[in-house]
Amino acid sequence: MSSSLHIRSSVLRFTQSVCRTAFGRRYEEEGTEKSMFLGLLKEAQELLTTFYYTDFIPFLGWIDKLNGLMGRLEKIFKVLDGFYQNVIDEHLDPKREKLEDEEDIIDALLQQKNDQSNAMDLTPGHIKPIIMNLIVGGADTSAAALVWAMTSLMKNQRVMHKVQSEVRNLFSGKDFIEENDIQKLPYLKAVIKETLRLYPPLPLLVTRETMKKCNIGGYEIPEKTLVYVNAWAVHRDNETWEDPEEFYPERFLEKNIDFRGQDFELIPFGSGRRICPGVHMAVATIEVTLANLLCSFDWEMAQGIKSEDIDIDVLPGIVQHKKNHLCVVAKNCI
Repeated sequence: MSSSLHIRSSVLRFTQSVCRTAFGRRYEEEGTEKSMFLGLLKEAQELLTTFYYTDFIPFLGWIDKLNGLMGRLEKIFKVLDGFYQNVIDEHLDPKREKLEDEEDIIDALLQQKNDQSNAMDLTPGHIKPIIMNLIVGGADTSAAALVWAMTSLMKNQRVMHKVQSEVRNLFSGKDFIEENDIQKLPYLKAVIKETLRLYPPLPLLVTRETMKKCNIGGYEIPEKTLVYVNAWAVHRDNETWEDPEEFYPERFLEKNIDFRGQDFELIPFGSGRRICPGVHMAVATIEVTLANLLCSFDWEMAQGIKSEDIDIDVLPGIVQHKKNHLCVVAKNCI
């Protein structure tokens, strides 16, 4: 069985997981509706990664209209706005069937909206962008991280054998490794940290904007300046990391460094007030998925391909995706 089926479907699987959390639906067996939703997501992601003259060279903004970008933006905005409004209307429907313990994020937001003691007046205009951030930020980035983890392990068989031994020594024969089991797998956690260090899903993080004029390192930064944080460069800094280009998970067993925003040498999810709110969900999903893939299957290179032939070329865009599919063979572990 080719693992490319697992890896290429990972975006869909993570999207279904996020949709289940946000909408209470997976869009897994809904035919046309599923295809429409995934098509909208793909178009939105493509437009997010496109260069706009309007943002950087405003007086050339007419080019964005001439090449049709602004038209595509307006069209996708209207369609997604209608889609999210339908989701909100479904949750407001008193006849909607759901179990008491199956509340999702939209249910929680609507409860806040109706809470008279809440100082913030939540409107659909607030809820819709939150949904968009959850879908775009939660599915694509996690899938990219999983692909890079498998790529790194296939290129480093020493690490592959070591992490598989850790997982199988504890959970061999278990049908499914649960989230609570991951705490017993320190080397697996180190592998994921090292993956996020070398291949952060968002190499430039999310764009920031200065709130007021400030001075950094002797440079005066005007108000409303767009700021890009190069996490990729931070994670490969020779002054911080020993052999920064090497995939060496043991470095995280030797040092207590985490990615939750307090250790600034490792910031795949950002830091401070703008840290990714889905960091815990993303890491838990990646850990459980990778642990089960390593426990259930032996992974080999496809015929005629050597591990050193695996490339690490990336696609252009906000999210760092592998340019060429990772093609390996998965064999059931007996």
